[in-house]
Amino acid sequence: MQLTDTTLFPAPDPVQDNWNFLEAWVDPLQSPPYVLLLLGDKVGSCRILDPKEGYSLIKRCESYDEAQLWLLEDEYEPLEGRLPSDDV
Repeated sequence: MQLTDTTLFPAPDPVQDNWNFLEAWVDPLQSPPYVLLLLGDKVGSCRILDPKEGYSLIKRCESYDEAQLWLLEDEYEPLEGRLPSDDV
């Protein structure tokens, strides 16, 4: 009888310690406002994550400008402030 290993391994964290900053963006037209997170890494690319969906990846962008444009086109607005990785 062949045994199958069913041990669950945690999913690898694609960001790990490579992140540089975090911004919160909201869609103020929804009630309550919908929040997305913009996570910038140290090489300049960005990820947009949905905390409501288990921080699933919504969009990967090659630059901050590309991520910002995508969020603004969907009528998201940045919350004031940015959390740098050095502050954590």
